[in-house]
Amino acid sequence: MLQRILRLFSRLPLPWIHGLGKILGWAAYLLSPTYASRLRENLKQSGCRADEYEALLKASISEAGKTFLEIIPVWFNREMVKLVKCDDWGVVDMATATGKGVIFLTPHLGCFEASALYGAQILPLTALYKKPKFEWLESVMKAGRRHLSLAPADVSGVRKLLMALKRGEAVGLLPDQAPGAGEGEWADFFGRPAYTMTLVGRLQQSTGAAIIMAFAERLPKGLGYCLHLYALPDEPVTPESLNRAIERLVRTCPSQYMWSYNRYKAPAGAKPRNP
Repeated sequence: MLQRILRLFSRLPLPWIHGLGKILGWAAYLLSPTYASRLRENLKQSGCRADEYEALLKASISEAGKTFLEIIPVWFNREMVKLVKCDDWGVVDMATATGKGVIFLTPHLGCFEASALYGAQILPLTALYKKPKFEWLESVMKAGRRHLSLAPADVSGVRKLLMALKRGEAVGLLPDQAPGAGEGEWADFFGRPAYTMTLVGRLQQSTGAAIIMAFAERLPKGLGYCLHLYALPDEPVTPESLNRAIERLVRTCPSQYMWSYNRYKAPAGAKPRNP
């Protein structure tokens, strides 16, 4: 029943969904002091200029709501792929020509689900995902991401990513997702220590795969998305260099970054950062 309702909702015009998303974003901000405080704190941490802060804060609140609601049509309306445009897919073609696989890194920026939707139409794509707390939500998520091969964020999932890369296929990760204890290292992110995944570097070292940053920019007035891609230099990726790459991408469109995400949390059992 729930999936049937979501499929009906997904048929609404994207401008309507984004309009409702703006309302949802402001409702979350006004009704949840914890959410609002984290959003403001993380945005200030980004180093934005004082004279830009208020306008950027308001835009970020609205964009956050769009991020949440637009997942529904991206998951359940396959016509959405027609609204995603990409002018630089040649970056991927050059990478796949080596036969060593591609690691797509898509931060919590813009419509990251649209990035996966577009890529999966062109080449096999295995995406790492963290299981939600509620079983019913996982079934909805899997139904919405049926265009992808999903790999859980555990040992079996990492093995699945490695196998895909060794076949010369592509995998996708959220590089700014906080990893579990023992799966990351402390590295500055916008000037503040953040526990950062080491998985990207380990996958790269094991397979020689190319690494491509991906960002689906949300266009105004519900006109769709523009997928931006750029390859990282062919050199070892560390938590520090990974965070620098994410920062550069975020600065191209800071209003569409999910500043409310608890990026600076310390996972239970993780060693404290050395002074």
